[in-house]
Amino acid sequence: MKKRARKQLNKFQKFRLAWMKSRGGKASRLSISLMAVLSLFIIGSFGYHFIEGLDYLQSLYLTSITLTTIGYGDYYPHTRPGMVFTIILVLFGVGTMLYTVGLMAEIMIEGRLQIILGKGRLKKMIEKMENHYIICGCGRIGYLICRELHMENMDFIVIERNPDVIQKINEEGFAYYKGDATHDKTLLGAGIKKAKGIVSVLPSDAENLYVILTAKELNPDIYILTRAEEEESEKRLLRAGANRVVSPYALGGMKMAMAIMRPAMLDFIDISTSRQSLELRMEEFALADKSPMIGKTLEESNIRQLYGLIIVAVKKESGKMTYNPTAGYRIEKGDRLVAMGEEENMMKFSIACGL
Repeated sequence: MKKRARKQLNKFQKFRLAWMKSRGGKASRLSISLMAVLSLFIIGSFGYHFIEGLDYLQSLYLTSITLTTIGYGDYYPHTRPGMVFTIILVLFGVGTMLYTVGLMAEIMIEGRLQIILGKGRLKKMIEKMENHYIICGCGRIGYLICRELHMENMDFIVIERNPDVIQKINEEGFAYYKGDATHDKTLLGAGIKKAKGIVSVLPSDAENLYVILTAKELNPDIYILTRAEEEESEKRLLRAGANRVVSPYALGGMKMAMAIMRPAMLDFIDISTSRQSLELRMEEFALADKSPMIGKTLEESNIRQLYGLIIVAVKKESGKMTYNPTAGYRIEKGDRLVAMGEEENMMKFSIACGL
């Protein structure tokens, strides 16, 4: 989805939360009340036209001042049938008018009119999204993932069912879909058919396993990243269809061990991967299909000379990694370059890659 569409999507997140908390019955009652009022105006206009012999504009005017109890006195029924008709119109109409006006005032005060409008518009925005990511669950890990994707201006939708968590998501301006990620309907509502990837970080391995199976059934080509609580669950999740399984506890343990055994190396990794570091960054770049670098060697591309970046690895389209490629390595279509350098140079290189 385009950036402007993404901004519009974030604009309507406040409508989504309010709609989730409100009772849908009031919107339905308002629709029925408005239809009843419209019917009364039509009946009144035709009634006065045929009974009193007024033209349609005069009939509509008389109906209006009767239902609103204004009664200027310039127009009034002159025949007995007209008087009876007016009595009936007042009995049925005035109460309906007061109820409708009161309901509209309540909806406007509570912001529910915006909810009614925003719900449909937000739904349309989500339907327009494509090549986005679906984040299933917004716990501690899910929230960090969403924050990073949001800072990179990447399109994503969070699936969450906890109202308290949804309120936090809404405050952050993340796009979300309320529901259970293990249900087909929820994944379809989040646009899994057009999604690029899905990240399942639900609390249990069983839930993540179910999401993987459902996601693969709905979109066999989707990229799936998931977490694993238990070490023995990793192979099971991979067999189910996950492309990559991450164990937060294993990664945390390895990092803490590295802080003891190789502190300098850990500092280097933290500096190169931290968003706050402007001195040194490490990023992965996917070359556009028509990039001028395709077919050239790393030496011929002048990446080091023009952008001050070091290519530390190349990931092939097949998934194979080439570490510390030589100057004679020839860049091929589908290669993803892992580069290291300063933030400003990263931005320049990103433009050159056609991103």
